[in-house]
Amino acid sequence: MTSIPLHKTLKDMTLTNVSVGYDGDVVVKRAAFQLLEGQIGCLLGPSGCGKSTLLRAIAGFETLMAGEIRMDDQVISSPSFSVNPENRSIGMVFQDIALFPHLSIAENIAFGLSDWPKASAEERVAYLLELVGLAGFQSRYPHSLSGGQQQRVALARAIAPKPKLLLMDEPFSGLDAKLREELVPDIREILKHEKMSALLVTHDQMEAFAMADQVSVMDAGVIHQTGTPYQIYHEPETRFVASFIGHGDFLPATVCGADCVHSDLGTIRGDLDHGFADNTQVDLLVRPDDILHDDDSEFVGVIVSKWFRGSHFLYRVKLSSGKVVYCFASSHHNHAIGQEIGLTVHLDHLVMFPRQ
Repeated sequence: MTSIPLHKTLKDMTLTNVSVGYDGDVVVKRAAFQLLEGQIGCLLGPSGCGKSTLLRAIAGFETLMAGEIRMDDQVISSPSFSVNPENRSIGMVFQDIALFPHLSIAENIAFGLSDWPKASAEERVAYLLELVGLAGFQSRYPHSLSGGQQQRVALARAIAPKPKLLLMDEPFSGLDAKLREELVPDIREILKHEKMSALLVTHDQMEAFAMADQVSVMDAGVIHQTGTPYQIYHEPETRFVASFIGHGDFLPATVCGADCVHSDLGTIRGDLDHGFADNTQVDLLVRPDDILHDDDSEFVGVIVSKWFRGSHFLYRVKLSSGKVVYCFASSHHNHAIGQEIGLTVHLDHLVMFPRQ
């Protein structure tokens, strides 16, 4: 009689100067970050930036050109050594859900439990069906399920053997926007309930922010910044991160003190020392939530375009200098293109880069 494999949670996974490529061409360059126990990480970036290649290297499907990957202080990948994918205790969920159409939902979920005693495997399947909200679906077949239900089954199948780490490669990209909004927080809750470390690959910022504790922003094979969603949005470390995350504009500005800049928005004081010397010419990042519509303000701009977002309007507003910026307004403030409106500036974090 076989016994249930002991489940050990991931204490940490560390990437140190990892480079990956094909036919001598480097695709991922010196990637480095750490994922801790129970943490959900995310590789976020535009298509073709190398995030899926890096995920495949972590899974053991690609050989490293340089650096090393460790799980629980044991090397699992280096240029001269690689643990086989099936021996890494890693589960995977792909964009292509790839459920077995000839197997029932219970049989799909139990696929990786062949080493478990039958009763224990059945108990695990029943538990996971309850966990993912599909209790009573065990005898159904994949074709009878919706896309969201199929993705829940794929998740249950991946975590059924209790891997140390779950890798997810664009798992929600085939679903419609409303279903993604509902499913992503549910999947996060399931992973937290299982105390399972996970790493998500996506190009969708809202998906990354809703799912991950830690986000690594990639472009052209390079990780520009790793941090919490809040840090990535409010404290971008490179111009690419600042421009890729959220909407925003760069306004020319002049440093006028340790916490102060002067721009077309007037003199602005922030809550942190920005590190630039007085009179330095910089580009100041301004996001939509930094400028709000205010009927009582004497500082005005002219609406040049508008988008209705349900709860609010997103305006593009031309300042007296000719510069155009985003502006948030309550959905009750429906103003016409060409109309002059009052603006108020709420820039607490002064995010600046050397003038380009």
